[in-house]
Amino acid sequence: MSVVIHEVSHGFVAYLLGDSTAKYAGRLTLNPVNHLDPFGSVILPAFLALVGGPIIGWARPVPYNPYNLKDQKWGPGLVAAAGPLSNIFVAIVFGILLRVIPVTSAFAASLNVFFVMIIFINVLLAVFNLVPIPPLDGSKVLFALLPYRYQYIEEFLNKYGFIILIVFILWLFPIIFPIIDWIFTLITGQGISL
Repeated sequence: MSVVIHEVSHGFVAYLLGDSTAKYAGRLTLNPVNHLDPFGSVILPAFLALVGGPIIGWARPVPYNPYNLKDQKWGPGLVAAAGPLSNIFVAIVFGILLRVIPVTSAFAASLNVFFVMIIFINVLLAVFNLVPIPPLDGSKVLFALLPYRYQYIEEFLNKYGFIILIVFILWLFPIIFPIIDWIFTLITGQGISL
């Protein structure tokens, strides 16, 4: 559901900024079936579960037309930022629940562990998606912030983004872990101990 909320947030902000593409595609819904990506939501996670690897996946991206946005400069960045911000919001909501529900039974302890996992997954999704490498959301935020004279950076990242992203995932992913840990600790009051 975290990736569904993430994707719906993109479409909802695009809608607020003047683009109805996601609405007409039936994607402004929290029904997970409407967001399933056959490979990213089913095949890859199932394969990784079978081989004992880390289970990763994604939802089908919500479509939007940046040319329909009222603000051509900041609109795409706002649409992109909406997904990770929605994950931070979900993490904060469950962080509040984690802090106010007392652990007085085995059920409450299990609920506590469940909330911690939800918080961790949402913080991980938010931070990872804000990495400024295409096709991640952070690249669109970066492009909105870059002055026009640095457009060559956007062109370079769009051209080689997929390769850079693979390199990042395989060898550089640990550099974002301190950020994930800091946000997780801020929300939960405890360090990551999964």
